[in-house]
Formats: sequence, C-alpha cells, structure tokens
Amino acid sequence: MKTLLNRKKGFTLIELMIVVAIIGILAAIAIPNFLRFQLKAKSSEGKTNLAAIRTAEQSYYSEFGSYVSADPDPAVASVTSSKQTFNGTTGFGTIGWSPEGTVYFSYGVDGDGTNAALDHTGFTATAMADIDADTTLQGWMYLKADTGGAKNVVAGHACASVVEDQVVPCAAAHGQSVF
Repeated sequence: MKTLLNRKKGFTLIELMIVVAIIGILAAIAIPNFLRFQLKAKSSEGKTNLAAIRTAEQSYYSEFGSYVSADPDPAVASVTSSKQTFNGTTGFGTIGWSPEGTVYFSYGVDGDGTNAALDHTGFTATAMADIDADTTLQGWMYLKADTGGAKNVVAGHACASVVEDQVVPCAAAHGQSVF
C-alpha cells in the first residue's frame, strides 16, 4: 500500500496540457491587441509631427509673411513599414523643423510659390506612411486654405480633406490603416 509520503511528486501530462492550452488562449487574445497598439503608436508620429510643422510654418509666416514649401521627405517611393532617414530638405530647414531620429512617415508641405494662382496665405502639410505593411499608404493632413479658399496639393502626397486648421486623416480611399 502506498502512503502519501512515498508518492512521487510532479505534474501529470494532462495538467501540463491544460496549462499550455491556457497560455495559448491568452496569447491569442493578447498578441492582436499588442499589434494594434503598436500601429496606433506609430500612427501618432505623423499627427504629432504635422502639428509641429504647422507651428513652424505659422511662426515663419508671422516673421516673413509667406509659407514655405518642402518636397516630401523621405521620398514617398521609399516609404515602407520600417523607419526611414529624414534628410531635411531645404523647405524644412528654412522653417526650422526636423524630426528627431528616423521616421515612419514621409512629410511634405505645399505653401507659397508652387502655384501662382494662390494668394500666398495658405499651406498644406501631409504625412504618408505604410505602417501596417499592406502597401496602401495611411495619410494625415493639415490644411490652412488661403484667403481665396484655394487648397494647395503636396506633390506625390495624394490626400484630400475638408477640415481646416486640424490634423485629420486623409480620405479612406487613401488607405486608413485598419486598427
């Protein structure tokens, strides 16, 4: 007769399988939520930097009376789901704006001088990225229409918005990431 003191200690195979199944269920719930959180965090870079570009453009306008254009940087063709080096094109250097480190988004500004029909009192800043690696760009935009109501368009950044003076997502057709 076996006594409790002579019994071997350890877990049975069924107990171990139950623990593995529970861990698998928890992982199946947690991993998609973690990935969604990562995409939202990456997306916030674009919104934050557009707000900073808006502030820099408005400061420049206050001092010099015009807005500055800046070609998309990094180039839209090189945008991937990984971070890219921001080169600091002339326009961004003129307004004194540069992001820290590498970026997920390509930033561009269309201000004065690129369209002679505009009255030099408005600009459009856009941020485009493929943060979810689905080959469809996600876009954010800040629009300050000129006094005539004209809206500038950043070359290579296909983005349309109807909201002015706010950082807003581009049209759904231009690839809102699915979070």
